[in-house]
This record gives sequence, structure tokens and C-alpha cells, in this order.
Amino acid sequence: MRRRRMTATGALALGAAGLVLAVVVAVQEFPRGLFALACVIVALIAAWHGVLRTGAVRVAGLVIGVLGLGAAVALMASDGLLEELLVVGALVLSGILGRRVFDVHTALPSRPAPQRPVLFYNPKSGGGKAEQFKLADEARAREIEPIELRLGDDLEQLVRAAVAAGADGLAMAGGDGSQAIVAAVAAEHDLPYACVPAGTRNHFALDLGVDRDDVVGALDAFVDGGERRVDLAEVNGRVFVNNVSLGLYAEAVQRAGYRDAKLRTLLDTVPDVLGPDGGGLDLRWSGPGGHEHRAGAAILVSNNRYRLGRAVGSGTRPRIDDGLLGITIAGSSIGGGSGGRLPQRPWREWTAPDFEVGADHPVPAGIDGEAVKLDPPLLFRIRPGVLRVRIARQHPGASPSAALPEGVAQAARALARIAFTRTSEPTTKERRWTSSP
Repeated sequence: MRRRRMTATGALALGAAGLVLAVVVAVQEFPRGLFALACVIVALIAAWHGVLRTGAVRVAGLVIGVLGLGAAVALMASDGLLEELLVVGALVLSGILGRRVFDVHTALPSRPAPQRPVLFYNPKSGGGKAEQFKLADEARAREIEPIELRLGDDLEQLVRAAVAAGADGLAMAGGDGSQAIVAAVAAEHDLPYACVPAGTRNHFALDLGVDRDDVVGALDAFVDGGERRVDLAEVNGRVFVNNVSLGLYAEAVQRAGYRDAKLRTLLDTVPDVLGPDGGGLDLRWSGPGGHEHRAGAAILVSNNRYRLGRAVGSGTRPRIDDGLLGITIAGSSIGGGSGGRLPQRPWREWTAPDFEVGADHPVPAGIDGEAVKLDPPLLFRIRPGVLRVRIARQHPGASPSAALPEGVAQAARALARIAFTRTSEPTTKERRWTSSP
């Protein structure tokens, strides 16, 4: 606890020093700081117009955006460069120390280990991680039967065959789409499941509390790991572990060139959907107040709520056992009459146990990153606590944002409480998760 207080004190001191120095530099550099801010605003506006259009207009907008940002950097870096570096260094180090204060390592409840666990692995996933780390051999050394997923195999059939043959624990080493298939069967039969982070990004593993850098160690979940229950979500009966995207991203992943040039394909999709000649997205949904709306850019429905648009813990889920879908709508407008649509806030979030999206045509979707088309209506629902997850003892056991405050101001207040009080409320690091039997 003493080390934790010292770390919190250091984070606060460096953060305060960085902010004070930033104010001093801004005053000393007046009025160049105002000119730099104007350059940034112009750059952002030009870049946004460039993204929304094609051809020469796009090129001009992006070029002006780059030039504007370059001008802002030149204005601020021409003098006082050392002071600026000190400001950046102090704030970065403050963030690093502050993040360490809220590190998570959760002691999970013990449960009897499975006697006939099976590992399914995709040798090509994640650039060949399964072969690189010799997962099949490592599994056998732990008395886990490895089953390789070959080209043309039906993963769900393989999993169900293994269960029928007596498997009492299921693990998957592969991408999140494959994780969802194995997790769904495990939940159906109430069998323990282990997520082995052998995919490319391993978002589900991260939010479960699996160390994504310890692929082999994840197998220890079936040796002496702890166990917790988490939620799954589904759309039209199909289970997903992370999220389903509708709209801009979902339209992009349907295109043939997406895998080879993701950023370019996404940018090319923007004007077709959101530009002046774009058709928009004819998706209907009801908000928490019960009023019908239409989506103009994107809908993201997730298995529990993500932290989005925040500097602290952004892009992660603090929990996956809240029993609620996370629903995020970007670029929405309320349905109007023939005269048009009334503008609404560009970004809204809420949670709900279920959600419905209507359309007059099949809807392109990205389910855990996989491109599919879904027949309307799209019926989303959460399945609370249906999945028994086992996690190795040496792994965190909870999301990296589980103990993090919601924003920078809340984090500063939490650091102050830790630094200046001798006793504090136990953090996630010091609590035990409870799990239903």
C-alpha cells in the first residue's frame, strides 16, 4: 500500500508540474499559441471535408489538413522547444505512473479443473502464433487434447463432436469469431471455457483479463486457474463476444479490397455513405425514450459497454458481467416527414438488455470483425452469466479498465485520495470476484 501511495503521489506531482509549465509556455509564446490553435481548427475542417469527398476535393482537403497541422507544429517548435519537451515528458510520465496505480490482478474463485479438456487451434490465426509457440505440444504437456482447425473444417461441428465424446472443458486459440463459436457451445453445455490469445488483436482476451502476451500461459487455466461467469450476446440467434457494427465500418468490410488496404477502403466508403451524394444508411431503431430514429453513420452493439471517446481506458470494457448490451449510435437523426430530418446529437450511448434495428433490406454487418449480411429485423439480446470462463492464476483476471476511473478528472481525484489518505477503499486489485456456482 505504501508503494501505491508513493506512485500516486509521483503521478500527481508530475502532472501538476507539466500543467503549470504548459501554462507558462503558453503565456510566454502569446500570441503564437492562438495562431497555432487556428491552424489546427482549419486543418481539422479541411481534412473532414476531404474525407467526405472524392477526387481533387479529397486531395485538396487532406493536403490542407496536413499543411495546417505542420504550420501549428512549426509555430510552437520554433522557440521554447526544450520547455515543450519537458511538458510532454512530465505529462507522459505522470500518465504511466497513474496507470500503474490502477493495475489489476484479481484473485478468482477456485473450481475443480476439467478432466478431459480440449483445445481447438487455428494454426494460421494471428500470423501463425499457434505454431510459433508450439501450442499443440504445450497442450499435451498439460494433458489437454489439441485439435487443429484445418481449411474447410466446420469449427462448430468439431466442438460438438468433442463434447459428445466426453470433453468437459473447451479452449480456443484463434480470432474472436472462433472464440464466439466455442464459447457458445461451452455456454450451451455449461462447460468451462478458456480463451487462448492466439488471434491478431485478441480483444475478448483483453477484457476477460487474459495476458495477451502470454499465449502458452493461458493454457494453465485448465491446470489450476480461477473461474468466473461472464455474459454473451447474440444477434438473430448468433452469438458474439465483442460487438456487432452496422453502418460505415460494416459497409467497408464487405468490399473486396478491405483485407489488403483497410484504411483506403474505409476512406473510400465514407463519401458513398456520408458524402453529399451518399445514400446514407436506412436503419431504424428506438432510443431509450421509445422514439423511433434513423442512423446516419454507424451503430455499435456490444457485449457489455465499451469505454469510447475517453482518454482513460478507451476501447475496453470494464466488465463483461453487467447483464446489459452496450449501444452506441454515431451520426443519428430523428425520423421526420417529407421535409427532412431533424438533427440530433452526433454521438449517444446507453445500455439495455435488448435492442432492435429495422430495415427494408438485408443489412451489412461486422460481427466480431467478420463481414456478414443479416435479414431484418436485427434482434439483439444479452445472455447474462451464461459462460464459465477459466483464467490462469498468473494473468490479471479482469479488464485493464476494471479499476480505472471514468475520466481524467475522476482519475486525478482517485489518485489524490490514494496519495493523501492512509487507508482507502479496496481497488479491484484487492477484491475477489464472486461467481455464481
